[in-house]
Amino acid sequence: MPAGRYVDTRTNPTVRSNIATRRTTADWIGFGGMMAFTAIIMFVNLTASGYANEFYSAAAQAGSKDWWAFLWGSLDSGNAITVDKPPAAIWLMALSVRVLGLNSFAILLPEALCGMASVWILYATIRRTWGNWAGVIAGLTLATTPVAALMFRFNNPDALLVLLMTGATASVMRALECPDTRAGNRSRTLWMILAGACIGFGFLTKQMQVFLVVPGFALAFLVASPTGLVRRIVDGLVAVVSVVVSAGWWVALTVLVPSGSRPYIGGSQTDSFLELTFGYNGLGRITGDETGAVVGGGGGMGGGNGGGMWGQTGLTRLFDGEYGGQIAWLAPIAFAGIAIGLIVARRSRRTDLRRAGTLVWGSWLIVTWLTFSFMAGIFHQYYTVALAPAVAALVAIAVSGLWAKRQWFWARVVAAALVLVNTFWAVELLGRSTWLPWLRYLVMAAGLIATLLLIIVSAAAAPTREMRFLRTPHARRAITIAGAGACALAAVALAAGPLAWTAYTVSTGHMGSIVTAGPNVTNSTGMGGPGGGQGGPGGQAGPGGGFGGQGAPGGMGMPGQSTDGQSAGSDGQQPDGQQPDGQPSTNGYDGQRGSGGGMGGGLLGGGTASEEVVAMLKENADQYRWAAATTGSQNAASYQLASEQAVMAIGGFNGSDPAPSLEQFKSYVEQGLIHYYISGGGMGGRQLGGSDAASEIASWVSEHYEAQTVDGVTIYDLTSSAS
Repeated sequence: MPAGRYVDTRTNPTVRSNIATRRTTADWIGFGGMMAFTAIIMFVNLTASGYANEFYSAAAQAGSKDWWAFLWGSLDSGNAITVDKPPAAIWLMALSVRVLGLNSFAILLPEALCGMASVWILYATIRRTWGNWAGVIAGLTLATTPVAALMFRFNNPDALLVLLMTGATASVMRALECPDTRAGNRSRTLWMILAGACIGFGFLTKQMQVFLVVPGFALAFLVASPTGLVRRIVDGLVAVVSVVVSAGWWVALTVLVPSGSRPYIGGSQTDSFLELTFGYNGLGRITGDETGAVVGGGGGMGGGNGGGMWGQTGLTRLFDGEYGGQIAWLAPIAFAGIAIGLIVARRSRRTDLRRAGTLVWGSWLIVTWLTFSFMAGIFHQYYTVALAPAVAALVAIAVSGLWAKRQWFWARVVAAALVLVNTFWAVELLGRSTWLPWLRYLVMAAGLIATLLLIIVSAAAAPTREMRFLRTPHARRAITIAGAGACALAAVALAAGPLAWTAYTVSTGHMGSIVTAGPNVTNSTGMGGPGGGQGGPGGQAGPGGGFGGQGAPGGMGMPGQSTDGQSAGSDGQQPDGQQPDGQPSTNGYDGQRGSGGGMGGGLLGGGTASEEVVAMLKENADQYRWAAATTGSQNAASYQLASEQAVMAIGGFNGSDPAPSLEQFKSYVEQGLIHYYISGGGMGGRQLGGSDAASEIASWVSEHYEAQTVDGVTIYDLTSSAS
């Protein structure tokens, strides 16, 4: 059998259909080039983001020092409160920090490796059904999707989530390859167990979001598994059990270990992970009813209809504003890929793997796209990274399918139409930014010439006698040259935009809780309005430039960010306070400083801890469970990363969790467990329910202890005599 070819069970019943065979030398060169290019995207300038999202970096630091904090995903090694997500992503970072020490590279290395692994798995999965070069196209498309380049270089949980979702998809596709034999059935069941484990650990990464890929799994497995219906159902149930076991052990711990014997579950109002799962991080994201969230005061975002404060909802949401530049560059081709994949496989047998793959990736894209388009709760631009593997896979399927049918008139016409449509869409996205204005004209010219050449090439295949002159030997050679030129120019038109946005993202540091890929968008609708990059009108900054809470909308850009929505230092230079090796010396961002170099008090981005404040926190720190306590996780994280001492985050991320209560805090103080209370960190907007414990503690401390000002920061020594 020739290398790189495919076999079909219609001619060889011992082999499942459409499975790629050996790679040729050219195939290996393509694969190696893809992975090398991906490595450049993932690792070049990686430490420019410093500690990136200090919220998760602090949890990684805590987990590297204390195994109990590691298990629960505690924000601090004193185990006061967890982050508002399960801990799987933190486990990777904490292990890296434990081995490499606390620095930017150790924090971000696992994310970059998740990116490399995701590209490789996607390539391998597409290659097995559509061919090596389809796999290369899929891998490169994923690597150069701007939001993917951003999140695989950032320490939010999304990098691991995407890897696990992609791994689960690959496992399902491998399960479908197994023949209906005793050995094949065993192998299929094992692959489904692995798919379930990926989903389970995906749940321990970002909870309910991972289940968006499951409907496609069920559809493809029921349609394409070579076994009978009963066996298909049994294999599906085995996968469900695997999900329950791989995720349920940790969930069971949160129920079985009593409150008070473990950290408080951050983000919940009742110290319940189940409440967090089905409320704040679950149905609340769909309905917008997220108790304890903090939002900017006043109006909604971007005209706020349907989605309220989180922007306009509807089918066009992900094409609008900054969303389009994050994920939607090749969306027209991706959606067309669903139809093209099904058309190419329309005459194949039920178990055809090309059809099954199209169903899996297509369902992933449609279900996730619709969910993101209509969810009314907290929704950020970077969430769209969950769409990136599906978009990349379907782009590869569209290109491969059209290439396989290139002798047909309809395939050539569809190719020309897609290039034309996507060219105008890319020009629209490029026009939303003032960065590289000439790129629009390059894309337009390349796309229009490619379309014209494809039309000529299409005419050569038209089933009419009038075009017979295009089928002479000389005309065929000219058509071949025109076709090659069309493909090259189409590649430029389709890839230039996302590649440029990805290059900008790689050259720029990103910090805080809300980050976006690419340059500033100055002409957009919906969330992410002009100038702010992170919100439209309505939200206002709180004291010290702070925001209200995680993802709270606001109209002026995030603390520690320049007004283009990127981090301070978005010209490619290192952010303020960062050493040349990428290790932040103060873990601070210039836009967050208060007077005298103190903390600014915002909750969405960390702040600058001066050397004098850090020295105070380190003083006799081993005598206390917490070197200090302050309101809000981001403020606590900044002090913790600067001092490497445990700092209690009162009220969790938004300052709205009832942890600790005033009575609990008094008890900690009486036991001498907390050294200092650091004032500030007030919420910059109204609160959607939640607890007032943080403000009660602040009032109690100010009434009973003497304040001192250190570099502009108000600090109370809780070990001194109370008044």
